[in-house]
Amino acid sequence: MSQQSRAFEAAILERQAVIGVVGLGYVGLPLVKAFVNKGFRVLGFDIDQRKVSMLNKGRSYIKHISTDELKSYLRAKKLEATTDFARLPEADAVIICVPTPLDAHRNPDLSFVLDTTRMIAKYLRKGQLVVLESTTYPGTTDEDMLPILEAGGLRAGKDFFLAFSPERENPGDPVFSAANTPKVVGGYSKDCMKLADLLYSQVVVKTVPVSSTRAAEATKLLENIFRCVNIALVNELKMIFDRMGIDVWEVIKAASSKPFGFMPFYPGPGLGGHCIPIDPFYLTWKAREVDYSTKFIELAGEINTEMPYYVINKMMEALSERGRSIKGAKVLVLGIAYKKDIDDQRESPSLKIIDLLRKKGIKVEYNDPYVPESRGHREYPGLDLKSVPLTEKRLRAADAVIIATDHSCYDYAWIVKNAKLVVDSRNAVKRPRRNVVKA
Repeated sequence: MSQQSRAFEAAILERQAVIGVVGLGYVGLPLVKAFVNKGFRVLGFDIDQRKVSMLNKGRSYIKHISTDELKSYLRAKKLEATTDFARLPEADAVIICVPTPLDAHRNPDLSFVLDTTRMIAKYLRKGQLVVLESTTYPGTTDEDMLPILEAGGLRAGKDFFLAFSPERENPGDPVFSAANTPKVVGGYSKDCMKLADLLYSQVVVKTVPVSSTRAAEATKLLENIFRCVNIALVNELKMIFDRMGIDVWEVIKAASSKPFGFMPFYPGPGLGGHCIPIDPFYLTWKAREVDYSTKFIELAGEINTEMPYYVINKMMEALSERGRSIKGAKVLVLGIAYKKDIDDQRESPSLKIIDLLRKKGIKVEYNDPYVPESRGHREYPGLDLKSVPLTEKRLRAADAVIIATDHSCYDYAWIVKNAKLVVDSRNAVKRPRRNVVKA
């Protein structure tokens, strides 16, 4: 082990290592919490001055990170946020937690990762550990980041250390957090692997070392492709069974009674969150390099992408059956977060549903107790809405109410009682009702 490695190892074990986290969103901020709670000092970096200002005042913008927690970190001088990337040399470990979206052609957009890497390279010093947590295709760490970081003359595995450890955040999960979820770790070299593994082992319940950064990158893709494909399967079954007059949720519940060989997945209005709608296409894109067409993955993506259209078509059919034209119709969408009981709107199918409805000339409002405002979306730049109060008057005035996100706080019996038509995409209304259409 090199002198650089031994010094870094000692700093970790003595809790003297300063942890730099780049990207203070739904992945970065929970990671900050995990490190601070284990006694490390964290320097958080973000280009969003609003986020930085809020954090330095002890104000949280993420539901599952409390303001009280942030204030305690500030009092203990364990957390500081900044937009000044010239302070990167202060960090012994720099962990990258920035977005990896798709572009307009559904190709990987690594601009955030590579821009961050260039910034780190500008200030990279000997002995630092750089870890990428953002989900990406196999080869990103070694093939794309490494040349940028080594351009200044320092060598990975000798002068500095490089690793990949995929995030496994599940917003709103009451059981699993960054600290109690096992962490996959892959390093560029043996020393890189050892140091990254040692660092994460201080703050998570268990580390899972793998042979390379590429194996770690592929692990995250497998996790999300598995979910994407199985959700696509039940979404397709939902549409088939609907034509047959069979309730897919009843079928899933019955199948779940089998104690082996079955794992329940549930249909919905489409995929949401920053992982499942996006990550499979990273492998689809990379597979072209080895002359392979990912038919199975792409088909699953097509099915899931179609689900908002299916929900709207079911609503239009129901309105037509009731003698109501969509022209001039009023629709109230319940829930704009991508899943229940959280405030995260990333890739939410509700956004697509609202966008499609507005393009049809339908007047759309939304209610979401977790999301008071909806704006600033890359795919929907013109979407600028505020949550409206959920009242009896508003329910009665709507020609259709779409349950897009099944928040636990909604009183579904009251909603059904007061709405003319409820389009339920989440099986929130369990018993059949004359004014409820499952979608």
